[in-house]
Amino acid sequence: MAARIKKGDKVLVISGGSKGQTGEVLSVNPTANKAVVQGVAVAKHHTKPSRMGQEGGIIPREAAVHLSNLALIDPATGKPTKVGFRVLDDGRKVRVARKSGNAIDG
Repeated sequence: MAARIKKGDKVLVISGGSKGQTGEVLSVNPTANKAVVQGVAVAKHHTKPSRMGQEGGIIPREAAVHLSNLALIDPATGKPTKVGFRVLDDGRKVRVARKSGNAIDG
């Protein structure tokens, strides 16, 4: 299946504990259908100090969010939208914002 959300996209969380928050996608795991979004679903991890000089303590880290809970923010309008696909005349397949009809990938 084609990727509707990619690394670097601005997304809005539409359900769950982080509902209403926006952020940039840091990584996507297509096999698990999850993505890590900057500043969203922050969990606190307790770490021990290591011999390599890394300090221990409580470190905030973003947790993965299911892709069904994310909506892409349309670059043209700044509002959340569904993602469709269109094949251009030169044969390239691009992502398209359903609300505005504008190409996202260019």
